Amino acid sequence: MASELIAGFVSPSLSTMTAVGGVVIDVVPPGVKDWAVALFGTADKLALLAGMALVIAALAALAGVLELRRRLAGAAVFAVFGLVGVAAVLTRAQVTVPAVALPVLAAGIGGLLMQSLIARLGAWRASGRASGRDAGGDAGPGVAKNGPDAAKNGRRGFLSLLGGSTVAVLVGGAVATAWRGGAAGVNELRRTLHLPAPRSQAAAIPPGAEIGLDGMQPLVTPNPDFYRIDTALSVPVLDPREWTLKVTGMVEREVELDFEALQAKPLLERHVTIACVSNEVGGNLIGNALWLGWPVRELLAMAGPLPGADMVLSRSSDGWTASTPLEVLTDNRDALLAIGMNGEPLPLEHGFPVRMIVPGLYGYVSATKWLTELKVTRFADDVAYWTPRGWSERGPIKISSRIDVPRDGRSARPGDLIFGGVAWAQHTGIGKVELRVDRGDWQQAELAPGISVDTWYQWKLGINLQPGRHEVQVRATDLNGRVQTEERRSVAPDGATGFHTIRVDVNP
Repeated sequence: MASELIAGFVSPSLSTMTAVGGVVIDVVPPGVKDWAVALFGTADKLALLAGMALVIAALAALAGVLELRRRLAGAAVFAVFGLVGVAAVLTRAQVTVPAVALPVLAAGIGGLLMQSLIARLGAWRASGRASGRDAGGDAGPGVAKNGPDAAKNGRRGFLSLLGGSTVAVLVGGAVATAWRGGAAGVNELRRTLHLPAPRSQAAAIPPGAEIGLDGMQPLVTPNPDFYRIDTALSVPVLDPREWTLKVTGMVEREVELDFEALQAKPLLERHVTIACVSNEVGGNLIGNALWLGWPVRELLAMAGPLPGADMVLSRSSDGWTASTPLEVLTDNRDALLAIGMNGEPLPLEHGFPVRMIVPGLYGYVSATKWLTELKVTRFADDVAYWTPRGWSERGPIKISSRIDVPRDGRSARPGDLIFGGVAWAQHTGIGKVELRVDRGDWQQAELAPGISVDTWYQWKLGINLQPGRHEVQVRATDLNGRVQTEERRSVAPDGATGFHTIRVDVNP
């Protein structure tokens, strides 16, 4: 944990734990990733780090046992720790010389602590044996009096060192986490950053767009409640004063943009709903926010994509990549280089200082956070992070809908029960939402006006339910007349489908 704490000062974006965890994320099969998201939700990274900590603790204990039985056997285990850490760090895009040194430091500290504990344990055992001999009359009266005290002191010394090191690990972990969150003063820079006024403001939210039923999510998702799904175990720390975005690849001219120049551009403010491809039917890995940014198409026009290019490979500071169709970034939709979210600078965990927002595409092919490069290329020549892991190279968001109230399994009294929820078909818009009870006829819900075709819509419907257990399903139809499919499919390889279904128990 000492190396983690030091990492907060010398390598805030990459530590030994995050490097090893990143390798784990890279190599696990997509099914395991889906299982983790389904089980832990947005706490999947915390669960991974906790699991890693338990494994490390178990291996450290094993190293101590081996060292007791054979000298240097435990030290060899710590040496392997260090080598694995160095190898993991070298695979990361944020690798630096201090980051490479951290696993070596961690292995050295671990080995020294193990040797100290073993020495204390040896003193405790020796004093215990001496105390036993004294009690049997093998030593003189003076020694017999001191034997039990020596045993107590030996035990106290071992337990003190063990307890103190445990407390140090816990406190060090907390301090490292807190320091990394504000490392290099980036958090303070973000707090004092004043966003420029948009050249084009977002359309006003129409009256009645938010239905206001208890239990429904707000029409605009607050930043602290916005879902977070990415592969970064530690939030990348980027100083906006040093940030640059490069446009490379199949272009007439390469372009480089810094944060000050981006702020000076004619910025747009738009409400856009984005969703994760791992969002199950009825899931909450989706949110709607007011984004401030500059159209990606304007930057690409400065670079001049060459004929034959059909994809833009966007890259995060931690090396993660997304493959976005070139036509989606150059048409009239509001694909943005976003610097603001709901009236404030992007939160660190949501991509500060700059991320991409692309209406109509799942985040794994569009919503790159901590953005540093746009490479104009071809799908035939380059692949993004998730494509070789079993996900499709293009990810248009599917028409979907969700019942937010009442919750699944709720009990109710006979009579009218108000159902409410959201529906979305980004960059197309919702034309109709319907519900059916026990596979009966579809009933059309009251559809609230949407902010735009790039956001979700809220809806509600009162249904008279009689005593019994009832199944209620919802479906949406977009403004082009396409109906949400009933076929049930999992999230892989390009998003889940099916009707969100809940159960309501009506008691007499």
